[in-house]
Amino acid sequence: MNELQVELKNQLERFRNDKIEPTVEHDDKNESFKMEIFRELGQLGFCGMTLPEEYGGAGLTYQDFCVALSEIAKSSVSYAATISVSTMVQAIINEYGNEEQKKKYLPELTAGQEIGAFCLSESSSGSDAASLKTTAKKVDGGYVLNGSKMWITSGGIAKTYIVMARTGEEGHKGISSFIVQDGMDGFSYGKKESKMGWRVSPTRELVFENCFVPEENLLKEEGFGFKIAMSALDKGRITIGSIAVGLSQRALDESIKYSLERKQFNQSIFDFQGLQFMMADMATETEASRLLVEQAAMYYDLGTPNQKLASMAKLKSTDTAMKVSTDAVQILGGVGYTSEYPVERLMRDAKVLQILEGTNQIQKVVIARSLKKEYS
Repeated sequence: MNELQVELKNQLERFRNDKIEPTVEHDDKNESFKMEIFRELGQLGFCGMTLPEEYGGAGLTYQDFCVALSEIAKSSVSYAATISVSTMVQAIINEYGNEEQKKKYLPELTAGQEIGAFCLSESSSGSDAASLKTTAKKVDGGYVLNGSKMWITSGGIAKTYIVMARTGEEGHKGISSFIVQDGMDGFSYGKKESKMGWRVSPTRELVFENCFVPEENLLKEEGFGFKIAMSALDKGRITIGSIAVGLSQRALDESIKYSLERKQFNQSIFDFQGLQFMMADMATETEASRLLVEQAAMYYDLGTPNQKLASMAKLKSTDTAMKVSTDAVQILGGVGYTSEYPVERLMRDAKVLQILEGTNQIQKVVIARSLKKEYS
């Protein structure tokens, strides 16, 4: 890490220990998202890190952003994911929005005063996102949206939603992207999901019933929505990878600290070779994941995004997070299975990392397609 990244990491380490750690287990149990924590992170400049300064961002790199997300994720994957997805929304508006849209929506998002949400998945279109059914019918002055979106991170607490809807033919060419705001007529929320993990981060269904969206809320042009969504997911896979790295590091930290203190048969359990081998593997896989995420972020910062590397980073880091957190529970034994220690929460939070932003099976498809293209 460079000097700036060390400073970012240290600042966030103090913040999470002071503001998140004291109530994280209580908040997880009660599914309590604290907007004041998010806004404090915004005041410190962590809610719009990669956005241009002219719109309130910090103008930092994705490598810097990944360092920050990894550190926040050590205490709360939920807050890290909220920042990650909200920043994805900002990146979409910054890249594909016109000047009026940027000035209208970005400042509140970059400041952490509002949260952004990305809305692609539906009940019948998850991995096959191009088959989405939500429609946007052109009318005088705008579009009328009908349909629903499922499993939306920050649903209900976000104010700005990027919604993909069908304006034309079947398949990806008929999909367009819209900025929809909380409170618009015809836009409501379905049930709040009860989840295994990410319990602090609300996940909700969005419902559109003759929801009128002004024409000026269309991003780019009709038929451009699928391209917008895919480019956003390429960035999202890098940031989700960084969150997975932070989770793995915390699980490893907890395992080593506990194993050095816990004694059985008159010695620290760390001294048993079986556990040493487990922790050596955990440390190696965590470091390999970190380096892959850094490499993918570096290519993006250089202006030459590498889709294969982004998918590899997401695949490797999230599989590692699941394995490392599971092994951490095993090392802690009985107490690892209780909420007395954070590893059971880390294990629950790790699972969905393998599913969102494209399942890890989809990542393998993307990687394989890239390999075929390279070798053909």
